[in-house]
Amino acid sequence: MLVSASRTEDFDLAERSGADAVILDLEDGVVTAERSDARRSVAAWLSGGGAAWVRINAATTEDWWADVDALRGLPGLQGVMLAKSESGQQVRDTAARLGGAVPVLALVESARGIEFAFEIACEPATLRLAFGSGDFRRDTGASAEPDALAYARGRLVVASGAAGIAAPVDGPTLVDDQRTRIADLGVTRSMGMSGKLCMKAAHTGDVNRELSPSAADAAWAAEVIDRLGVDGSGVRSGSDRPQLARALTIRTRLDALRLSY
Repeated sequence: MLVSASRTEDFDLAERSGADAVILDLEDGVVTAERSDARRSVAAWLSGGGAAWVRINAATTEDWWADVDALRGLPGLQGVMLAKSESGQQVRDTAARLGGAVPVLALVESARGIEFAFEIACEPATLRLAFGSGDFRRDTGASAEPDALAYARGRLVVASGAAGIAAPVDGPTLVDDQRTRIADLGVTRSMGMSGKLCMKAAHTGDVNRELSPSAADAAWAAEVIDRLGVDGSGVRSGSDRPQLARALTIRTRLDALRLSY
């Protein structure tokens, strides 16, 4: 969940929300004139017991230098979201300036970023890719229709899989309508993405529910694993292997999410 870094009153509330990660936003969530104050507020909160990710400005901006210098070494910094990621070098430079041990969530928001998605995903510091759908649309003139964004989403999914990292995080639904949000989450799931950015704590429940394995998924996976064996000892044909792989992925996600049905 993205939270404006200038709204310090929301930091603790966000940390108690149902979001898997809180991202304090020093980029689009803060007007330029307020970024220095916002950095100080974030640094104070992360130094005083708070824990969160921070969205930092693009590596091509002066604000990037100020952001990483303000965040380096803070005990509560869980990682950074790098806005407008367009190359592996940008991820590498970010990680190095932060001390080399801070994971980077690379937010891909442009045509160039999409084309270099595999390079970005292959950087050791890249934990996951995320889709900045709004800025991508502005950069390319694409509409919000799923078909118009399918290539970009697909590139992020394939790049992540090829690089051996977790599936990407989809962009947020900006319309505050639950039916629209649920429909968008269906697109997220169908494209093979496994997370979604959101702006409000009230939206996290829908995201968690729609992107988590269902009870039916869990039952199917258990049946397949019992029949074919965790080690594949029961595999009898080539078509069994994809089923087992999917079942094991579902079980892994259930374990990671600590879900049981």
